[in-house]
Amino acid sequence: MLPVRGRDDRATRALCVLGTRTAWTPVGDGEFYCPGCGGDRNYQRLTGRRRLTLLGVPVLPRGSTGPVVECAACGHHYGTDVLDHPTTRRFSAMLRDGVHTVALAVLAAGGTGSRAPLETACAAVRAGGVDDCTEEQLAALVDALAADTGRVLGEPCGASLTIELHEALDPLAPHLAPAGRESLLLQGARIALADGPYTPAERDALTTVGAALTLPAEDVTRLLEAARTPS
Repeated sequence: MLPVRGRDDRATRALCVLGTRTAWTPVGDGEFYCPGCGGDRNYQRLTGRRRLTLLGVPVLPRGSTGPVVECAACGHHYGTDVLDHPTTRRFSAMLRDGVHTVALAVLAAGGTGSRAPLETACAAVRAGGVDDCTEEQLAALVDALAADTGRVLGEPCGASLTIELHEALDPLAPHLAPAGRESLLLQGARIALADGPYTPAERDALTTVGAALTLPAEDVTRLLEAARTPS
């Protein structure tokens, strides 16, 4: 006795006969951070055209799809928003620039007459990835910054320095966890406190740093007070 084929069997056979196929066309390439691989990889940016297939043969167009980003290593497809995430190398460079700019801003606010803030700032910048940083280099950069902007060291954070802080920190902040943004502000606070309590200009500079890092004002106040308490 032959088995009786039901409706599900007929549907399965129909799916085997009819289908869709996407033909992908490369429209660009580059390097990105692949969330699947967990590291920097090459990619191709693809656009696709979908076609209805009959027995595996394309017969009718079904419109376009994509664009997508295809990882050259794992082959997975991602939305193009994945390109908004910086590569590991780019993120490291952004972090180095952020630490360096914060250190300069705080030193410019407090002045470079005392050795302790320079030592603390130099240690922070080296830890951030600038291995060859020296106290003399930082002092020279602060002096050059003051000469270029016409500021007097120890004044509140001026417009040009505020712009520099935002240029360095605005692209970085979205890719830092809250703890990372707080840590960067605390580094600046330790530089300011290395030679005594905050001056009004140092507090102003640190408040600007907190705003550029998108930290709420109440969190900035809490962190600046916490930095004053010995651990």
